[in-house]
Amino acid sequence: MVGEGMRFELLGPLRAVRSGEEVPLGPPKQRAVLAVLLLQDGHPISYEGLVDAVWGDEPPAHVRNLVQKYVSGLRRAFASGAGAANAAGPILAWTGSGYRLSGAAADDLRERRQLIDAALAARGAGQLRYAGELVDRAETLWRGEFAEGLNAPYLAAERLRWREKRLTVVEARIAGEIELGRSFEYVHELIRLVAAHPLRERTVELLMNALYRTGRSSDALLAFEEARRRIADAMGADPGPALRSLHERMLRQDPELLTSRTSPPVPAA
Repeated sequence: MVGEGMRFELLGPLRAVRSGEEVPLGPPKQRAVLAVLLLQDGHPISYEGLVDAVWGDEPPAHVRNLVQKYVSGLRRAFASGAGAANAAGPILAWTGSGYRLSGAAADDLRERRQLIDAALAARGAGQLRYAGELVDRAETLWRGEFAEGLNAPYLAAERLRWREKRLTVVEARIAGEIELGRSFEYVHELIRLVAAHPLRERTVELLMNALYRTGRSSDALLAFEEARRRIADAMGADPGPALRSLHERMLRQDPELLTSRTSPPVPAA
């Protein structure tokens, strides 16, 4: 564990844990400063860059005092309850070119990346079930939205990016399960995902495939028509070529739609 027993997590509300106890990290903006620093992976960030990341284009007039206050608050949080054995723990220092947080990392992001990499290796070795299990373990690391509850421009952009990464992983996991013949088990999860992301065509495609493979071809075609209407209403456009192609193949009852591949997809970390 990074930071001499202090664990940091960002896949949900920012959390720091030492010896099984959660470490108080101060007010929301101070926590936002910490989240931004953790995402620098040990590289310094300039004062101007930190201000822009946390407050955006219109920082308060006394922002320099706030930065100094929050940096001091984080140093106290790192030191609280730490004995001599933890002297080499998280260090937040000014390097001359910026603020640098060393001896600390977002542990859950690292663990997620390791699990997805292992899933890719398992898939390459033909261990398809194990690959799916590893992806499921990666999904359990999420405790909510990325850096949930922290209001900062940099974190808002990262939240969107990680939301997309998470959904891509979920879609790839379900695609693999469908290819392994477990369509029936995932129909309801896909219906929920389509309701949550009504304009996301990949999720509709997976739902159509799952329905079709469980003998519900009319429901699969209805799912396409509903998606087509939503896309037309929202964007004045037709579905993309992948979704249209799947619809056409279902209309002509392409027998290959019921044939599983030997290597279901697993996304990159």
